[in-house]
Amino acid sequence: MLRLDGVYHTYSLPGGATIDALRGISLTVADGERVALVGANGSGKSTLARHLNGLLLPTRGDVYVNDINTRDKAQLQAIRQTVGIIFQDPDNQLVATVVEEDVAFGPENLGVPHGELHDRVTQALDAVDLAAERKRPPHLLSGGQRQRVAIAGILAMRPRVIVLDEATAMLDPRGRRDVLDILARLHDEGVTIVQVTHFMNEAALADRVIILDAGQVAVDGPPARVFEDRERLLALGLDVPAPARLSLAARRVLPDLPIALTPEGFATSVAPSLTPGPSPKMGEGKTTEDSFLLPLSRSGRGGRGERDLIEVRGLEHVYLKGTPLASAALRGVDFDVREGEILGVVGATGSGKSTLLQHLNGLLRPQAGRVRVLDLDLGHPKTDIRQARRLVGLVFQNPEDGLFEQYVGDDIAFGPRNLGLDRAEVRERVREAMELVGLDFDAFKDRLTFSLSGGQRRRVALAGVLALKPRVLVLDEPTAGLDPGARAALLKQLTRLNRETGLTIVIATHSMDDLAEIADRIAILAQGRVVLTGTPREVFGQPERLAEHHLGLPQAAEIAAALRRHGCAIPADILTVDEAERVLLPLLAPAPTPEAV
Repeated sequence: MLRLDGVYHTYSLPGGATIDALRGISLTVADGERVALVGANGSGKSTLARHLNGLLLPTRGDVYVNDINTRDKAQLQAIRQTVGIIFQDPDNQLVATVVEEDVAFGPENLGVPHGELHDRVTQALDAVDLAAERKRPPHLLSGGQRQRVAIAGILAMRPRVIVLDEATAMLDPRGRRDVLDILARLHDEGVTIVQVTHFMNEAALADRVIILDAGQVAVDGPPARVFEDRERLLALGLDVPAPARLSLAARRVLPDLPIALTPEGFATSVAPSLTPGPSPKMGEGKTTEDSFLLPLSRSGRGGRGERDLIEVRGLEHVYLKGTPLASAALRGVDFDVREGEILGVVGATGSGKSTLLQHLNGLLRPQAGRVRVLDLDLGHPKTDIRQARRLVGLVFQNPEDGLFEQYVGDDIAFGPRNLGLDRAEVRERVREAMELVGLDFDAFKDRLTFSLSGGQRRRVALAGVLALKPRVLVLDEPTAGLDPGARAALLKQLTRLNRETGLTIVIATHSMDDLAEIADRIAILAQGRVVLTGTPREVFGQPERLAEHHLGLPQAAEIAAALRRHGCAIPADILTVDEAERVLLPLLAPAPTPEAV
């Protein structure tokens, strides 16, 4: 179905410089195959994806779609009817002012009859759970909802090949499961799937995993074989799914254990070697600080105060208030941010997370209720809102949209320069901020911002806020679009900043694993209200309530739940893979040989 022969792609930059994004890639994708395309940020994944339906043409080499060369302009419509692509940023492909019209745009241009067109749109919107939003303007939807609209638009075209470029990155856990279910069904129906992803548990569902590194194919094989070599993947800026990582750890005791790709698969393979019976919850009989499973980021840290830096009471916000399109985003939110903590904010797509965060530094002003930052009342007309924005730095859901300087270093330096700092201090702040987000100062300061990958642009935007040295750092989906290595490095750096400098951090995310690693507290939003707050163990200890609000558990907790279903004596409140490994290994025993029996 797809064939690449010696494909090179070079981006030309002003001044005659070039960037080789693809370097001699040759591979084939069979009709009906499901392929996961993974690699670190900047490895060439998105560039390769755009070659698969002729959006980009090779600098050298050829790409064939069902034996049609993408260079054949006369066949371009046939190529794009065959291959539908869903972009990393949904705003790049939304074209209409009403959701249902946007979904209809593609099939309508293919000449689909009106009656069938209506059915296709309805089925596509039902598939992504957006039927209730069909009359709304896309720009009033959340980022995750806009991603679903983009997916629906491709589904309505019914292509033979679907290419997804990080299409699940902005979705909540239920939305991600729904999309994966859709892909599984389409795969069963014979549709060819090429999925660019940084989620290793999604890659594990494919028939085949292709890893790119610096524009070349570094690894190509079935998931179980690819995920056997964790050291190689770590060197490539990636990692293995949690079940595979635990399988590799368990091989120290059970050398013949197969590599598991799902929680249930791991539980099935390892359960016969674990002690059956009930197990107490972690921490019973111990204080919170003594619990040996408690991650270091949430134990023994000094300097965390009890003072509320931010206080929100009865906050309400309605978009397009007083019009037929009015939509209530916040409905009486009560919310606090304590000094020195890492606070996670989670909720299903459209729950109001981004709207709430934009109130914390005055980008949105309260329509009703109160927002206080230290001694500043952000609802009072005489409040110096610029002072609030110096105290609270906000990194947007799509931070790359805020990059406006030509060069990376200048973009990061923009804020410090406007604080009136001298040139040497500005340069030092830029260097520190770039190091915090994993960008080498000398290698990236003179790079053109538009030449960066999506994940690299996110890191630049984050560095621009960190360079201002705010009192509170507010991040909206900071790890979306980052490869596993960059994600782990960012979480580590945020934890270090919090522990060493006392920086208060608020993170809105759909990643339960991120919050299990670093959060002190979690607040859950649902339909514009805070419905649950507590420590990670308290929140993730209520899976039924999480499911009720379209959320899920961290991967390690899912594995522990699967083991308990098999009757294994595993604590119910395991949250991280490190915790699971430390509990499991002492409980494993090699199966007895027939001779021993």
